[in-house]
Amino acid sequence: MIRWAGLLLILLGAGHTLGGLLLTAGRHADSWFTGRLWRPEEGIAGMSSAMAAFWLTLGSFGVPLAVVGMIVLWLDRRGLGWGLVVVFRAVVPWCAFCLFV
Repeated sequence: MIRWAGLLLILLGAGHTLGGLLLTAGRHADSWFTGRLWRPEEGIAGMSSAMAAFWLTLGSFGVPLAVVGMIVLWLDRRGLGWGLVVVFRAVVPWCAFCLFV
């Protein structure tokens, strides 16, 4: 059961990130690598489509979600079921912090 949970977390995180990249990276990757993403012409108050595409893909929660899935699988392979409690005690406060900052 824990193995399936880890695999599902990896699938959801990777699917979100890769799906977003397939939809947006072709149009906006040049902005990401030339620095226009970090120095937007409209200022930091407005969000350009390149910045929105970045936060949809690489800056989204998809990458950390896949990492949590890998940690879950790693802990399960070593028989450390209690380690899941540690993972979620670290992840849940971090998510709450990110929501309110």
